[in-house]
Amino acid sequence: MTKRKVLVTRFVPYVLEQLAKDPTIEVDCYERDDEAIPLNELITRAAGCVGILCIISDKITKQVLDAAGPTLKVVSTISAGYDHIDIALCRERGIKVGHTPGCLHICTAELAVGLTLAAKRRLFESNRCASEGDWGVIQMYCGTDVSGCTVGIIGLGEIGLAYARMMQYGFQCKILYTGPREKTIPQGINATYVDLNRLLEQSDVVSVHCPLNADTRYLINAQAFERMKKDAVLVNTARGDVVDQEALLNALQSSKIAAAALDVTSPEPLPRTHPLFQQRNCIIVPHIASATIRTRHAMCDRGLANLVAGISDQPLPNPVFMD
Repeated sequence: MTKRKVLVTRFVPYVLEQLAKDPTIEVDCYERDDEAIPLNELITRAAGCVGILCIISDKITKQVLDAAGPTLKVVSTISAGYDHIDIALCRERGIKVGHTPGCLHICTAELAVGLTLAAKRRLFESNRCASEGDWGVIQMYCGTDVSGCTVGIIGLGEIGLAYARMMQYGFQCKILYTGPREKTIPQGINATYVDLNRLLEQSDVVSVHCPLNADTRYLINAQAFERMKKDAVLVNTARGDVVDQEALLNALQSSKIAAAALDVTSPEPLPRTHPLFQQRNCIIVPHIASATIRTRHAMCDRGLANLVAGISDQPLPNPVFMD
């Protein structure tokens, strides 16, 4: 029996247990669970694969696709986003691409709410001061109210919509939103569509939920920070390159905005020496938006289903529509 070789780029016991149930699949798995597979290793191990099961940190570039060669049928990513995959080249070569939408929007929105609260109420800064023995006086830690504030959402897809509902129903916030595609007010939410400039000028919280593409790269730049309120906070749980990090650093240092809370950076991981880590008004967490046990299992199940369907020449349950 000829086995079908698949490359799994991260050591995840649950994934390996599921693949082990199929005797026709030969798994080549990168052994580390605490770091991304190095590019040279990814290129080497891709050779002869019929499928690749990857995560968001793995860049599936022309080099990787060339190394895999004509045997490659499917690239399945355990993520909703797929900007790390050369979609155009996969389309050209007839390689199917699968992703995992619909199962991480709630937990990502929950994290965005948490980051909003932390940034508005200066929780990380207060914790740092307490750990340093600097309890001071209460006026030192005054933030701004979350309840009743105006929240501007960039990208009202499934994650942005879940976040909007949490902020509106939980904190009675006024919701503004913008994006290249969304102009119809979704059901179940009282929200107002505005252009980006108006959103930046009127929002107390600017929360980024749009995909990364040519139109959104550095969408939040120096000009955007100039338009934001001085007591506004920026929350980004989308992609690091939607925000110009040098412009963000300047905005934080010069008090153009009050604070930023980031689940995503560019690059990832962000070097420990990066000056953003030195800003007391900047919160950075290591891309943990989907990091709940239930969500990760659901994402793995969808990623596996896409992989198995692809190597079996079947339609993918959750394809990236490339046409």
